[in-house]
Amino acid sequence: MPRVRVAAAQIDLVVGDLAGNSSLILAAYERAEEAGCDLVAFPEMSVTGYPPEDLLLRPAFVAEAAAAVQRIAQRTGRAAAVIGFPEMGRDLHNAAAVCANGVVVGTYRKQLLPNYAVFDEERYFTPGTDVGPLFVIGGVRVGVSICEDAWSPVGPIAQQAAGGAELAVNINGSPFYAGRMTERETMLATRAADASIPIVYCNLVGGQDELVFDGGSLVFDETGRLVARARQLADDLLVVDLDVRPAFRKRLLDPRGRPSATPLAEIAVSPERAPEGCPLPSRIEPLLDEDDEIYEALVLATRDYMHKQGFADAVIGLSGGVDSALVATIAADALGAEHVTGVLMPSRFSSAGSVTDSHALVANLGIRSMTIPIEPAHTAFEAMLADAFSGTEPGATEENVQSRVRGVTLMALSNKFGAIVLTTGNKSEMAVGYATIYGDMAGGYAVIKDVVKTRVFRLCEARNRRAGFDLIPRAIIDKPPSAELRPDQLDADSLPPYEKLDPILVGYIEHDLSIAELIAAGHDPDTVRRVVGLVDRSEYKRRQAAPGVRVTARAFGRDRRMPITDRWPR
Repeated sequence: MPRVRVAAAQIDLVVGDLAGNSSLILAAYERAEEAGCDLVAFPEMSVTGYPPEDLLLRPAFVAEAAAAVQRIAQRTGRAAAVIGFPEMGRDLHNAAAVCANGVVVGTYRKQLLPNYAVFDEERYFTPGTDVGPLFVIGGVRVGVSICEDAWSPVGPIAQQAAGGAELAVNINGSPFYAGRMTERETMLATRAADASIPIVYCNLVGGQDELVFDGGSLVFDETGRLVARARQLADDLLVVDLDVRPAFRKRLLDPRGRPSATPLAEIAVSPERAPEGCPLPSRIEPLLDEDDEIYEALVLATRDYMHKQGFADAVIGLSGGVDSALVATIAADALGAEHVTGVLMPSRFSSAGSVTDSHALVANLGIRSMTIPIEPAHTAFEAMLADAFSGTEPGATEENVQSRVRGVTLMALSNKFGAIVLTTGNKSEMAVGYATIYGDMAGGYAVIKDVVKTRVFRLCEARNRRAGFDLIPRAIIDKPPSAELRPDQLDADSLPPYEKLDPILVGYIEHDLSIAELIAAGHDPDTVRRVVGLVDRSEYKRRQAAPGVRVTARAFGRDRRMPITDRWPR
């Protein structure tokens, strides 16, 4: 049995851009052909981008996607291409077309449709009912599957192997969250070893609304050994040579892996082979550590969200605090310093240190800046509201006026100059409502919406280590967090210390722990009850927050869909 040369083309696609996506697919296909590949796999729903959501409910969109697949197929040659698309028959399927020699040779329909977390594929698709056919590519019998199909130990990959497949190709739109790569590798290694079959896993890369896809395409041999790994969070074409003879012998020695009594149909594809030559050396890209992968995911998601929406420039309110400093740094890395403007909006309560720290950050990043004092507007609002507020004590209302003045200022700059406002609130603040609706929550994209405060500090430290100096000034990182909306204000005046708050939030939001379970885990009972109450009462605010990228296994929005009106006791 021969060696087969395969490629995983992880490319950054745009939902709905059928022509642009087709061009990216063909460009990667040509590179794979030039590299002598027998097969090149593209991500799930590669023609449409993923997830296309309710575009799938429009018959014209589905029809145009099918036509795009035919046009791509006409451009194929000897190498087979596995391309994801929505297929309309009696029902709509999440499908993969296998194309070669100018035609669509066959189609596979996804069987296992995820309907949890950020996925709702059962809303759109009907599951496929069979695992065939197998495709003979370069003399090797290849089974094709899609994303969730790989996660079941008795799913399509195991069935294809039992039916005589010698190579499994799995195409994916698997979104990122911290630690996801390790989970995928463990699963795929197990699947390959159990089925005694090499697996090529091709994943999507790039940002799409509140999701970011991290690439990291993988190849495992029949023993579950990692053979190749593509780059994380970047476009890549991963080319690898696979010898299927060891898999054949392993299956002969293991009765569990012998072909079933009813072998699947085979379709000949690409019988002519390129010269064998020397096998390519394996390429295993190193894994990023958790803080670095989160940071790079935030950069990629911010860049893609802005560019795919047609924005070139961003404005950010700089407070002198750690959150706005991190967002400004991410934006500069994502867009280039020349496309980022930091706006200082000091009030009577702004410390001199906050202003000087912001200037130091601007200088380190090389971004543009402007200073717009809000005191005239703040004073005017106080005068305007004086009669209405007569006889009341100043409090959060007066503090929030300042935040809303800043929000209006940033949105005015956005409207005037066509730059998107990047909000600076973190997950801890969004969780407990420590943010001003129509104030600091106002903007077009919430970069660190899914990053708790303690992680914000870690990401700042990680970025500084990479820079080799305090790119984010040490004074910003070391100062106690403060909104600076009243004299000598600290976050700790209103909230538990973040070191205590964040573990409660992670337990309640990301792991669905009850009050009793959080208390049993060792958290202070009064603090738990207070924090849970704040989270639940702030749901209405989060519904009105800007979209932001998901980097944990449970983010607000697509992941966590709680009712605003809710009296269930926690």
